[in-house]
Amino acid sequence: MRALLQRVRSAEVTTGGKTTGKIGSGLLVYVAVAADDSRCDAERLAEKVANLRIFADDAGKLNRSVLDEGGQVLVISNFTLLADARKGRRPAFAAAASGGAAEPLHEAFLHHLNQQGCRVETGAFGAHMEINSLADGPVNVIVDFPPATRS
Repeated sequence: MRALLQRVRSAEVTTGGKTTGKIGSGLLVYVAVAADDSRCDAERLAEKVANLRIFADDAGKLNRSVLDEGGQVLVISNFTLLADARKGRRPAFAAAASGGAAEPLHEAFLHHLNQQGCRVETGAFGAHMEINSLADGPVNVIVDFPPATRS
């Protein structure tokens, strides 16, 4: 699984003109499921997202997690994070799991993130979504599980 975490002051996702998820200060997390991912990867990624220290403490150092800050997370399914654009002009998505294989692992990630204590909002899996966010920092982190072995 690959996730792009963005620290935000606010974020909102709409699908078909209807808001499906909205948060204040927290994390906007784009998640892609690879063909070889497992439920263990979903659990480990959720633990990492919940506890990664990318929020500033009183001294201005990145020592606080989203849980320390109130646990607001907006999760967006995003298979294009696994794009391979090394050749040609059109990215390849061969590393991404099919929708049928990816959705249960995406749901497992959401479940484990909730279990970590995060307040989770989400978009609509596999749908066209519009995301509005106000970046904070900017602070963006890419996390891979299993760790960066993919191209």
